Amino acid sequence: MSKGKHQPQTATLLISCPDQPGLVAKFANFIYANGGNIIHADQHTDFDTGLFLTRIEWQLDNFNLPRELIDPAFAAIAQPLQAKWQLHFSDSVPRISIWVSRQDHCLFDLLWRQKAQELGAEIPLIISNHPDLQPISEQFGADFHHIPITQDNKAEQEVKQLELLRHYNIDLVVLAKYMQIIRPEFIEQFPQIINIHHSFLPAFTGAKPYHRAYQRGVKIIGATAHYVKPELDAGPIIEQDVVRINHRDNVADLIRKGKDLERVVLARAVRLHLQHQVLVYGNRTVVFA
Repeated sequence: MSKGKHQPQTATLLISCPDQPGLVAKFANFIYANGGNIIHADQHTDFDTGLFLTRIEWQLDNFNLPRELIDPAFAAIAQPLQAKWQLHFSDSVPRISIWVSRQDHCLFDLLWRQKAQELGAEIPLIISNHPDLQPISEQFGADFHHIPITQDNKAEQEVKQLELLRHYNIDLVVLAKYMQIIRPEFIEQFPQIINIHHSFLPAFTGAKPYHRAYQRGVKIIGATAHYVKPELDAGPIIEQDVVRINHRDNVADLIRKGKDLERVVLARAVRLHLQHQVLVYGNRTVVFA
């Protein structure tokens, strides 16, 4: 849910560092010593990697440090611990660009949720390699840019896409059934990308995965939302879900159920990201409650 007018403004730290005794006390004491009131705290220790990961959110009312000094002040504590961290503020409104091809179900869902104030974000920009969904963008007041993609022009078209992201001050790209592979060079320059796909990959690749799944008589279909990395569909997973299939379901039923899952799983993943509940380490994620 987006923050209401009467919600207290908060700051959130996402931290990962080598595990050692006393970390919870050190981080909590930084906030306490500066007059902060912690309202959410969660942590996880990954014993395989030896990492401690935590999310701490506190009220900014009566906090002694000005916002611009919080990060450098925390660095004095975090750097000796070899910590990596992110600092976020609840009244900062992220800006999303949704990328689509011809399928509209995830685009409609995200735009509707933003309109209903379920997402604490703005969606000023839609980019597509086809012109089909421009009327939907106009209906919701988002600018639409048609950038055709071929194997020969992908590099130069991605330059145009990056220019648009900078022009619109975009913080997050959501691939809402954008049927193109993003080049590693693009990801290196803009790594904040979330993708959605059916969970048949890689077993049912190609243009008609639901038809192939139907032919195999699958009993479960699913959807996966993940961050985009250079290796295709191998980025850290944020959210997944499944639904059962039975012998009465035909191909159209599989497609309908699959689209329903994709809508919900993508919306959950975007919301978790926007609420700073996801911490990536290696090729895994911790998703804090």
